[in-house]
Amino acid sequence: NQGVGVTMLTGDNARTARALAVQAGISDVRAELRPEDKASAIGELSKAGPVAMIGDGINDAPALAGADIGVAMGATGSDAAIESADVAFTGHDLRLIPRAFDHARHGRRIINQNIILSLLIITALLPLALFGVLGLAAVVLVHEVAEVIVILNGLRAARTRTPRLES
Repeated sequence: NQGVGVTMLTGDNARTARALAVQAGISDVRAELRPEDKASAIGELSKAGPVAMIGDGINDAPALAGADIGVAMGATGSDAAIESADVAFTGHDLRLIPRAFDHARHGRRIINQNIILSLLIITALLPLALFGVLGLAAVVLVHEVAEVIVILNGLRAARTRTPRLES
């Protein structure tokens, strides 16, 4: 993605960090960091724009808390990391992160649809009820049917979509 920079913040030694960064295609590597150094780096990076932090241990908790989006990986290990993060994965597969963001965007779209639908129904029903165009029973019936539609639409958010294969 254009405009997206990746920085590796690690407590590992510099040589190991550089070797892993080369494999991952990361050019900005900051190694041998203490937890407070990671948190400071997140604060520094936040000045340039929103920052997502991915961490897996108690040493990452302060940085996870300071990031705009904190993602705890391997969430079975550190309660502090899980509590500090916005999202927690039980595994270590970073390839799941884009799917999680897609799922969140899908859920947000459905929530927005439901809000708009609910507001439109209320906006339509209120004057119809006030001016006697619809009786109380009709207003309640329309409202209840609309609630069922909103609930069914909301259930779509729980479905995970299978990624499309590009040909």
